[in-house]
Amino acid sequence: CRPHHLVQLITGYLPSVILQIFLYTVAPIMMLFSTLEGPISHSERKRSACCKVLYFLIWNVFFVNVVSGTVLKQLDFFSSPKDIPVQLAKVIPGQASFFITYVLTSGWASLSSELMQLFGLIYNFIRKYVLRMKEDTEFVPSFPYHTEVPKVLLFGLLGFTCSVLAPLILPFLLVYFFLGYVVYRNQLLNVYRTRYDTGGLYWPIIHNTVIFSLVLTQIICLGVFGLKVSPVAAGFTIPLIIFTLLFNQYCRTRLLPLFSTFPAQNLIDMDREDELSGRMEHIHHGLHTAYCQFPESEDIQLEEIRTVGNDEDGGGCSSGGSNGKGSPDELNGKGCSDEPSGKETLQEQQQPRRDLSHPTLKGLPVSRLQTAVRCVTFLIRLQKRGLS
Repeated sequence: CRPHHLVQLITGYLPSVILQIFLYTVAPIMMLFSTLEGPISHSERKRSACCKVLYFLIWNVFFVNVVSGTVLKQLDFFSSPKDIPVQLAKVIPGQASFFITYVLTSGWASLSSELMQLFGLIYNFIRKYVLRMKEDTEFVPSFPYHTEVPKVLLFGLLGFTCSVLAPLILPFLLVYFFLGYVVYRNQLLNVYRTRYDTGGLYWPIIHNTVIFSLVLTQIICLGVFGLKVSPVAAGFTIPLIIFTLLFNQYCRTRLLPLFSTFPAQNLIDMDREDELSGRMEHIHHGLHTAYCQFPESEDIQLEEIRTVGNDEDGGGCSSGGSNGKGSPDELNGKGCSDEPSGKETLQEQQQPRRDLSHPTLKGLPVSRLQTAVRCVTFLIRLQKRGLS
């Protein structure tokens, strides 16, 4: 009797625990991939990592477990698209116990871990008592959107898809969302610090995931009605899928452009708030490290390059005299005297210095680089217009 209960415990509880331990390594890896993409801000990096983690969870937790088995079975599953709704209706009830266990291990356990801040507690204990390092009282973590948002959306997907064939999962999900509201509200108000504002850029991700969950649920219902040989119910389900997709298209056309630009009034209010709070000096101090590729390096001075005539005619001359090998008389004879007339000096002072070059790029003015960049940008815009 004991081995039988032990086998049930291992086969029912251990797979979800192993999967949860494996998923802890996904978020740091996706964050690394998003960093290698070169985003211009930390919020964009986290948003990109959030999308990657969401795709990974939906595919590996839901679809891989639903289509679990050998590779040949998975290929047979996707070989006939017409039979996909019927196949989903057949295999999802068999995975209901796994999904319920996953909600218990990944949902309820993650909320308790989030409330206790277990990893932060272990890290601070090792830092303070093992490494004998001083405690950083000014450090306050920011909310991990790239790990928590995909998790909540995945549980919403499980609730939508399993509500038809395995409604026993709904009480566990209801308890999870209730506890999640209490825990996340406490963490956002009392634990985490809001370091940046994304301008609501996570809402399109949430909207698209909810629409995908609804459409997938309706497809599963279509398969269930096909198994029950109920053509009337299946016929009413098809317009429901069409109306859901039309509603999604309406939201994308009507509301999605609002997330591509930020209102100027909000930016003005944020600047005034920074001025009143006295953070302008701190912001100005951090500009160098925020926009310089090598923060520890000193500012590089630009050198002036004078271009007179065409380079092909050999009439150009550069300041500094590092490249000139002739005598001063020869240089003056070519019209490149070190002391120009007063009229030319006034004209040169009035004109803006456009021919500036980096010290490591001798003889390549910035104005030419700007012209080249404009040409490439113009060609890219023409190509995009042609594709659209």
